[in-house]
Amino acid sequence: MAETRHTIGSDPGLFGPRSVTWQLHGDPMMWIAGIRALYLQALHPRAVRGVTQNSDFRRDAWGRLMRTAHFVGTTTYGTTEAAERAGARVRKIHRRLTVTDPATGERYGVDEPGLLLWVHCAEIDSYLHVLRRSGLRLTDAEADRYLAEHLESARLVGLDPGAVPGNRAEMAAYFARVRPDLAAGPEAREVDDFLLRPPTHPLLVPAREVLWRRVAHLAYASLPPYAHELYGRPAPAPATVTRQLRLAGLLLRRVPARVRWQLPPKHILRAMARLGPDARPAPYKLGR
Repeated sequence: MAETRHTIGSDPGLFGPRSVTWQLHGDPMMWIAGIRALYLQALHPRAVRGVTQNSDFRRDAWGRLMRTAHFVGTTTYGTTEAAERAGARVRKIHRRLTVTDPATGERYGVDEPGLLLWVHCAEIDSYLHVLRRSGLRLTDAEADRYLAEHLESARLVGLDPGAVPGNRAEMAAYFARVRPDLAAGPEAREVDDFLLRPPTHPLLVPAREVLWRRVAHLAYASLPPYAHELYGRPAPAPATVTRQLRLAGLLLRRVPARVRWQLPPKHILRAMARLGPDARPAPYKLGR
């Protein structure tokens, strides 16, 4: 990849403009990928209880989504100091949260390494899967590089990078290993219902039915076959889903990046102001 010219004394952050992460995380399909991650994460009963028992996600849906987007944006495009602070905040919050198993009465922390690992892998796998499947050209080597780069984000949330999948083969082996632990329990059904019908103002219900449900259905459709089996709904034809993802990607990527990046909290624009215009994320920079 061509050398990026940085402002003197500037800090490129944890990943920097030459990383695969820098180019991918500016793509608008990240929103659909994030919803897929929520569907996938909800299939781990011990992990999803951490959400349902410790957050008011039904009444603060937008706030939760924005906090997640802010964390991803900060760790991707912020300074090293800002990323480290964001990671420290997440670790501090996780340390004080506990969960109760309703069947056994067992209490456990949401910062169990196995739970953190599931959340991390479901998220990073969803980002990579949706962006590639929606038409973003990414070689297998770049896909492996992306996963290796996110050993750093795993460290930020409190994981040992040595225990985290760092390439596609390791990620596939991890999902095969954890598959027997997954189930669509009551909490997963609650998340499923919420994602299809998030609370909204009565005047916005028609828009939710027309727009949001299509987005949620597409995110759900992109799940792996075993997830469809667990949720108990027929899996759509993979070729149809791929066409729909490519069409969504084509439409969303036609919205000028400068317009999309104006949405708060403007991480990318601030990174470009800090590092110079050559730091602009762009898919064409992949493979160079």
